[in-house]
Amino acid sequence: MKNVLSKVYHLLYQLGITANYIGFFHTAYAVLLCAEQPEQSLMMTKWLYPEVAKQYGTNWKAVERNIRRVNEIIWNESRPLLEELAHKHLAQKPRNAQLLSILAASLDTNSLAEHEPGSPTADKPSKR
Repeated sequence: MKNVLSKVYHLLYQLGITANYIGFFHTAYAVLLCAEQPEQSLMMTKWLYPEVAKQYGTNWKAVERNIRRVNEIIWNESRPLLEELAHKHLAQKPRNAQLLSILAASLDTNSLAEHEPGSPTADKPSKR
């Protein structure tokens, strides 16, 4: 779990989100949960937000708001990288569930979590 969480942290840093945002940790934990239990991630307000809120001693509405803020920052500052992770052009800002799904899927494919964007190794498939 710790190794996966460090990959999520690295990915968020690449997207311009730093640990000075409360949403950094909420988003990272939500991505981790989505990667571990993708079938549960369909239940955002019934399962995911409350689970993150329980971990951080807050309420689900604060978690939703903080992830939404992270989503806005990523959309405004790192849209090309987000689209690269999504493997498609995004005509509009993704909803929170879509963002978390894109980030969790990028961990599974190991796409940009270990390489800097634009580096020669970023275009090569990973060796698994």
